[in-house]
Amino acid sequence: MHPPPIVIPAEQLAAVEASYSTPARAYHHFGHVQDVLHHYEDVVTGPGWRQPAEVYLAVLYHDAIYEPGRKDNEAQSAVLAREHITRWQHGVDADRVAALIELTARHGHLAADEVDAEAALFLDCDMAILGAEPAVFDAYDRAIAAEYRGHVPGWLYRINRRRFLKGLLGRERIYLSDFFHARLDQQARRNLRRAVTEKR
Repeated sequence: MHPPPIVIPAEQLAAVEASYSTPARAYHHFGHVQDVLHHYEDVVTGPGWRQPAEVYLAVLYHDAIYEPGRKDNEAQSAVLAREHITRWQHGVDADRVAALIELTARHGHLAADEVDAEAALFLDCDMAILGAEPAVFDAYDRAIAAEYRGHVPGWLYRINRRRFLKGLLGRERIYLSDFFHARLDQQARRNLRRAVTEKR
């Protein structure tokens, strides 16, 4: 593992971790951030990052504010990232961090030519779970359902979730970058086909 591209003060890290603990989350907790950082590391050893500190912070904050069903989670997470960058990370491009975070609201709706190469890699890091081994993917799928329980009626969740997964499956490319497309596309399609069939 390479060292992080930026020093995160203990007070900042504690504040970020605290944000991921509320409300109780089955998937979008700090463990998810750590998983995405593993994929961030894969890019470090592969094509590399042009703005490693900004992308690292975007990973750290991209789901900091999260409530199932809300439409402004990403925007609010970007606001929190800006606040923390102002306080703890002078010299970092806060606009870039916020822009990357806000792009995660458009997962499954962006084409590769709508984002720059680095944003594509960042977004694919967040979506890499789709191409995980079946047992890991299934645990993710159950955790997402658990997060929505109590917020959305079960029948409505299943309809919307199946629509989202079918939309991903119907795309020419699930992953925006060549790096993740080559590594994960086939497994992601196998996972999605199975999940869509099971949700009928």
